[in-house]
Amino acid sequence: MMLPQASSVAPAVDHLFDTLLALCTLVVVGVFTVMVVFCVKYRRGTAAERTPARSHLGVELAWTLVPFVLFMGIFGWSVHLWIRLRTPPKDAQPVYVVAKQWMWKVQHPDGAREIDTLHVPVGQPIRLVMTSQDVIHSFYVPAFRVKQDVLPDRYTQLWFTATQAGTYHLFCAEFCGTDHSRMRGSVVAMPPADYARWLQAHAGVGLAAQGRALFRQLGCSGCHDPQSGVHAPDLEHLYGSTVPLSDGSQVRADERYLHDSILLPKAQIAAGYAPIMPSYEGRIGEEDVLALVAYLKTRGTQTENADEHR
Repeated sequence: MMLPQASSVAPAVDHLFDTLLALCTLVVVGVFTVMVVFCVKYRRGTAAERTPARSHLGVELAWTLVPFVLFMGIFGWSVHLWIRLRTPPKDAQPVYVVAKQWMWKVQHPDGAREIDTLHVPVGQPIRLVMTSQDVIHSFYVPAFRVKQDVLPDRYTQLWFTATQAGTYHLFCAEFCGTDHSRMRGSVVAMPPADYARWLQAHAGVGLAAQGRALFRQLGCSGCHDPQSGVHAPDLEHLYGSTVPLSDGSQVRADERYLHDSILLPKAQIAAGYAPIMPSYEGRIGEEDVLALVAYLKTRGTQTENADEHR
């Protein structure tokens, strides 16, 4: 039974695989055909001519350059597809995933939460921001032809656009422990109207709002508040900016930088600041870090300013 091509990239992945399979089959058949013919023609006892071989430059160039060009074409095609798979559209909707022995915990930005299930709308690009609570996992949806390792202490991302409504298998494709085979779930692709109703019915406290409350609960505002007496980096408009570091280098304040600044604050110290921030590694889980990162991404935006006046 053929798997459905249920995402926008599935046909392209299948075409590349089928072409590579056909090319490899052609090469194998060609090589073994020549081997068999030569073995039969020049076997012991036959009257075949056995004079020393003569050089045929055209033949030698053909059997060298033709396969080289064909396989380099496959290489270029695969690189183009890989770049497409690793470049999410700007309008991709973020969804946060935490892998944990042995389950998938999903958090939608508006607060809806799921375990071992991911609801998505058909036709809307979805960008998964993923991390692991323990060991290496791998998020794999065969019907979408997408797979991405999920690593502890860092973020990886995966994007797709579902093109067919339905329920599709979700697997962990990396051996992750005793119950690895049971770490599976479902991706439910729904028409946009049905998805909107589902999202409204399951809405909760937004991820950024959770992070804002956690930011105050952990005492982060005591140092990073503009009126604080502690000399700590300003967090307003931090996300997406370029941060100069104490070693003279620079880094972009993306999700990974924010994640590491919370759990490993001494790894990249901002220029002009003392390394006095304590590490929260082991004190909070990856779900809390996701919430804090979501909140920090809103600092200085109209959304955060509106929250401050509520």
